[in-house]
Formats: sequence, structure tokens, C-alpha cells
Amino acid sequence: MVEAKYWSPAEDERVTCELCPQRCVIPEGGHGICLGRVNRGGKLFAENFGECVSAAVDPIEKKPLYHVCPGHQVLSVACNGCNLRCDFCQNWTIAQTEVATTSLPPDRLVEMARSRDSFGIAYTYTEPLVWFEYLLAAGAEAHRHGLKNILVTNGIINEAPMRELLPLVDAMNIDLKSMNADFYRKYCHVDGLEAVKRSIRLAAEDSFLEVTNLLIPGLNDSEDETKELVDFLAEIDPAIPLHFSRYFPTHKLAIEPTPVETLRRAKDIADERLRYVYMGNVGLAEDANTYCPEDGNLLIRRTGYSTEVVGVEAGRCSGCGRLTDFIWCEE
Repeated sequence: MVEAKYWSPAEDERVTCELCPQRCVIPEGGHGICLGRVNRGGKLFAENFGECVSAAVDPIEKKPLYHVCPGHQVLSVACNGCNLRCDFCQNWTIAQTEVATTSLPPDRLVEMARSRDSFGIAYTYTEPLVWFEYLLAAGAEAHRHGLKNILVTNGIINEAPMRELLPLVDAMNIDLKSMNADFYRKYCHVDGLEAVKRSIRLAAEDSFLEVTNLLIPGLNDSEDETKELVDFLAEIDPAIPLHFSRYFPTHKLAIEPTPVETLRRAKDIADERLRYVYMGNVGLAEDANTYCPEDGNLLIRRTGYSTEVVGVEAGRCSGCGRLTDFIWCEE
């Protein structure tokens, strides 16, 4: 346990956590909503530092990240907790409830990644941003050994800590859940839309970024909202890969699964302004492939999590020679 960053004292030995927009006011002995930060004697500590709830080696495409070291495996780790309480969380058992963890100091994490021939470390499954102090330490240790740091995140963080973290982040996938602030308040229980949009802008400047949008029938899947999301990303950078993901009932939400036609309509809208648009959780191979935006040449063929690079030579399209929008890993 180490002293946390980004907090201030409050009255009656309480403290205010300033890591994310939740700005939890925490009494003595209490925790923030994220489960990982605790008030001890009027100081805020990162109780979750180095405490890991899950570790596995996954295809990088599972994150999903389609433009980062395609076809490679990455060590994926998670803390216990999250700063949201999404009604549709698929990992709520480790994100929203307190469970047992295992100590994994930064040096051991890096040793684990290297021993498994992983090109880097993906901080994923729950919400890595609430592991902030550990990300700083582990991320620096990973970079010292030539490993890449990948975040799969909701993007709910304040600006100062985001800026501090970004130099250690090689790539991230940010989950933009809706373009409607009321959706975040009602179904994610945070006033967080503007924070996510800011995180996306900052990440696009200083890191490699992909974005995921889970389409939930009747809640965030209208054509107008999809157009607003696409316009937002296109104005930042039309090369940002966008993943439309199919929702299935889980946790507290029992709405029927997203029709495939809804994802198809969203992809058609996005294809008008973005270079790389994918459909997830649908099992349609052609919607996972990557094509050159210049000449339509097939660059990457994907079947499930099986990936084949077929149209790239020395980082360029084998058809037209255009430099591809990827991070490539050495074989």
C-alpha cells in the first residue's frame, strides 16, 4: 500500500479523491467507489497497489485492439474494482464487488510478461485507471525492458492524472459508452461524458488510440447518436479505429441482444467518415478484416482471434504503398 496521488484533505479527517470525476469524499477507514483507495488517518492510500485479481495471455485482438501488433499475444492483468457501476457490466463480479487478490509487484509483472514472450502488458478486464499509482510504477518498469503498455479503459479520469500517465502508454482502447450525458448518469452512475471525450482527445494526441462503442437497443443505438459519435471521432482523426460491439443481457440489464442489423447500420454510417470500422461480438469475418483506405487492398484477414497479415510489406500496403495506420511488433 502506497500513498495515493491526487487527493486533498476535507473536514473531520475525511479526504477528497481527485483522480476521477466521481471525486469521492472518503471518511476515515472508508474506500472510494473504485474499492482501491482508502482513507487511513486522514491520508489517502492506494490499497490496490500491486494487487492483481486476474492475469492471462490473450490475443491483442480480444481487447479489442486491431491495429496494435496484430496476431500477437499480450499478458493481460486486472485490479479489483472500477470507478463506474454500469448496469450492463460483463465483469461486474471483479469490477463491482470486493474479491481476493494476489500481490504482483512491478518487477514480477515484467518478469511474467517476458517469460511468456508477450510484447507488452495490457491493463484490462476491470478499470485500470483506478490502479493509477501501480500503472505509473509498472508502466515505467515495462518501458525499461522494452515492453509496451496497453490500457483498455472507460476513460473516466481527470485531466492532470491523465496527462501524467500518457507518456507511459503506448496504446489504448477507450470505451465511449454514449454521446448522451444522461446515459452515463443513469446507467453508469457517473457524470462522466465530458471526461471521456477529453481523454479521447488527449490519447489521440499522445498515444495510439482505438475506440469501442457498445450498442444497446433503445438506449444508445439511434442513428442520430451514432452520427454524433462518428463526427466527434472524425474531427479528431478519421484514422481512429472504431469498434461497434454487440450487447448481450448481463448483470442488471435484461434488454434483448442488439440486432446485427443495428450494428450494420452503425457501421455504414461510420464508414462515411472513418477509415477503419469494425463490428464485434457478431462472428462475421468480413467485418473484422482491415482494408487499405486508399485502394481497398486486404491488409489483415481475421477469423475469430486468428489473424493473418496478407497485404502489408515493410509496414506499407502491398498494393499502393501507403503507410499503414498500425503499430507493428517485431517477429
